[in-house]
Amino acid sequence: MRYLPIGKELFELNRENLKKQLKPKSLAVFNANDIMPTNADGTMPFRQNNDLFYLSGIDQEESILVIFPDFVNEEHREVLFLRETNEEIAIWEGHKYTKEEATETSGIQTVMWLDQFENVFNTLIAEAENVYLNTNEHLRANVQVETRDARFIKWCKEHYPLHNFERVAPVMHHLRAIKSKREIELINTACDITEKGFRRILQFVKPGVMEYEIEAEYAHEFLCNRSRGFAYTPIVASGFNACVLHYIDNSMQCKEGDLLLMDVGAEYANYNSDLSRTIPVSGRFSKRQRDVYEAVLRVQREAFKLLTPGNTIKEYHKEVGRIMEKELIGLGLLDKTEVKNQNPKAPLYKKYFMHGTSHHLGLDVHDVANLHRKFEPGMVFTVEPGIYIRDESIGIRLENNVVVQENGYVDLMASIPIEPDEIEELMNANK
Repeated sequence: MRYLPIGKELFELNRENLKKQLKPKSLAVFNANDIMPTNADGTMPFRQNNDLFYLSGIDQEESILVIFPDFVNEEHREVLFLRETNEEIAIWEGHKYTKEEATETSGIQTVMWLDQFENVFNTLIAEAENVYLNTNEHLRANVQVETRDARFIKWCKEHYPLHNFERVAPVMHHLRAIKSKREIELINTACDITEKGFRRILQFVKPGVMEYEIEAEYAHEFLCNRSRGFAYTPIVASGFNACVLHYIDNSMQCKEGDLLLMDVGAEYANYNSDLSRTIPVSGRFSKRQRDVYEAVLRVQREAFKLLTPGNTIKEYHKEVGRIMEKELIGLGLLDKTEVKNQNPKAPLYKKYFMHGTSHHLGLDVHDVANLHRKFEPGMVFTVEPGIYIRDESIGIRLENNVVVQENGYVDLMASIPIEPDEIEELMNANK
């Protein structure tokens, strides 16, 4: 792996927390993701199933983790199954985990080869009353392929139809919403790598550069710092493109006088960062651009203060909307009387700020969580207000990653330039 060893202690802690959530006499199974095809004999880069990684740290295809806290034989209460390597696999694909390496990575003492799975699983499930199986239950998931988990569910129900099957996804959503100290360190490393990329860009951007050249500069910095690359498809949007929320073509030339909105983030050790910054292509904001920019910055700073234990996403977004209304009135984009008489179910600010302000962040960029759950210390959120004025080709979004604390918050991106004066100074430092 490119990243440095994480330490088995994180995964041991995560498994212990999972065990506390399972019903008595329960078994839970976690499968690796498939290697997805492209065309002909091509494949996409492998990306591990986040729940399996969260519980084991194993970053390899065709892996299975079985956890059965109440099983009579202590050696089989945690069993990790791996693809057995051989000389041909080593020649064509490279090194795979040995059993000893898998134990060192995960802390799991019992590691077996995959061809032992069915016999061992049959022994385990005979003593289980409940079987927890996994699916992707993210609210925004749109799964149109049959996953390894889906195939395993079918297999289990065909072979063991009288067992009681449970959903493990809600349990994982509950656990993963609160980040441990080590997880926050890994997210922070991803944020630090992203900062290096952004500072590189501030020295690179000028009229005439192509959006994809900027993307390439980020990629260079990320890869040089042990990242696999972008945490998500990067948005590098100049001029009117910044008013297209999910613009990912990154194919246009940056022109003098334009703003450049960049929504990019590095991943590190499967954990993600998520940054948005907007800078002037020519190195100086116009007065109108600066006024809108500072309005967005004020909204972000007020939103930070609302990320407090006990608040909820719904109430949080409602209050951020009220703050945004005031700023849009101040910019002359909304009329105070019309806002007062607006339909509360269709607030007028949505014309200029049409997306949410925050989402959970972690192993997934839009990390799993119960959206009705109150904020708790250890949750990590993005904070990303924006104003998009299509008639003026102004699109500005500012985004930082924040950890909720018992008292206050920690901004993991506090050192990344965001003040307009600092951005202008850095962009013009060598001119």
